[in-house]
Amino acid sequence: MTPVSAQRRIGLTGGIASGKSSVARLLAQDHGLPLLDADVEARQALAAGSPAARAVVEHFGSAVLAPGTTPAAAVLNRAALGQIVFHDRQQLAWLEQLVHPIVRARLAQQLQALAEAPVVVLVVPLLFEAGLQDQCSEVWLVDCDPQQQLARLMARDGLSAGDAQARIDAQWPMARKRPLAQVLLDNRGQPDALRAQVAQALGQR
Repeated sequence: MTPVSAQRRIGLTGGIASGKSSVARLLAQDHGLPLLDADVEARQALAAGSPAARAVVEHFGSAVLAPGTTPAAAVLNRAALGQIVFHDRQQLAWLEQLVHPIVRARLAQQLQALAEAPVVVLVVPLLFEAGLQDQCSEVWLVDCDPQQQLARLMARDGLSAGDAQARIDAQWPMARKRPLAQVLLDNRGQPDALRAQVAQALGQR
């Protein structure tokens, strides 16, 4: 991606299930800001039949194929893939090395299309892990306690405590991210409490 320009680029990040989607909705619905979502781009990168999906099937084998499909179709069973990579850091690193460059390129294309927008929000869960913070003019971190994060993730995705914790552990801990962010959004309380924080953060510049 190109270096940060005069455009205000908000890098919105946080731990898994910390509340990024809630903040993103507020920025889009309340303030009309365009969103670029790295998770959406990652899903598209691994769409059925894509070169990346075929590479995943070739690497992991039939265990990651959707039931009733063939390797030629390259339709991924994302739950099965998650069971592998979130319990094996080497395999997760392999997958990230495959997907991250594709996501970077897709985000770069979208940023170019939005070059005239005064403010753009990049929703990137792995902002720091992927080294994308330098492409943002500021970083907002949606913050919560580890216990809340675990409970929310289990409830949202129907995961066991062990599987949910494995996904949390695959990311940098909140304590490592907090000092790197310019804005901390406290999501320890009720969701409605975020609205005022988002409006205040937008008005700080």
